[in-house]
Amino acid sequence: MKLRILFAEDDDCFAFVLKDHLELNGYEVAHVSNGENALKLFKKEKFDLCLLDVMMPAVDGFTVAKEIRMLNKAIPVLFISAKSMKEDRIQGFKTGGDDFITKPFSVEELLMRIAVFLRRSGLSDVEPFYKFGLFTFDYKNLKLTSPKEIFTLTQKEGDILRFFCTHQNQLIKREDMLKELWGDDDYFMGRSMDVFIAKLRKYLKEDTTICIRNVHGVGFQFVV
Repeated sequence: MKLRILFAEDDDCFAFVLKDHLELNGYEVAHVSNGENALKLFKKEKFDLCLLDVMMPAVDGFTVAKEIRMLNKAIPVLFISAKSMKEDRIQGFKTGGDDFITKPFSVEELLMRIAVFLRRSGLSDVEPFYKFGLFTFDYKNLKLTSPKEIFTLTQKEGDILRFFCTHQNQLIKREDMLKELWGDDDYFMGRSMDVFIAKLRKYLKEDTTICIRNVHGVGFQFVV
């Protein structure tokens, strides 16, 4: 069965070309030209990944992502934007996006990013559970469970927490973590990683024996 992508983009010419490339590479693509229709379609049909333009009529991409996250925490959400301001990237991650690609971009780069997220979403050969402190983490289903609450993580939050779980109490270099999870260690990706780590700290605050420690000039340490 082909993997399905919800593609929301109001530039019909650009959308036609990109949709064609995606379909030639084996994906099934449902294209809509505004955010309102994207939300309607997402609620009716099943998708494996969302590809959202930021600037769209009716409802913008950030709002669409926020609504999608209320319905599905795990599905990868990638933003497409003609704007490269760091504030826009950070807002994208705060609203639930997993990645941000700026126009113009190569189709090959987009295909690589999509493949990475879909592969991580379908991993079956990883340790299913991690236990630390009061928590149990089910990576496959992206569930973080404590005695009081169950959190459903986004794919990126899950990837970062799994990385911490497999490097407990070790000094983790910031650039190593970025290259492993984002494929690069540039400024914007670093800022987005900080956003996700801040969210993880909120989830973990129930257990004061657990700490994601910043090590100045080096990186992090997941102390359990």
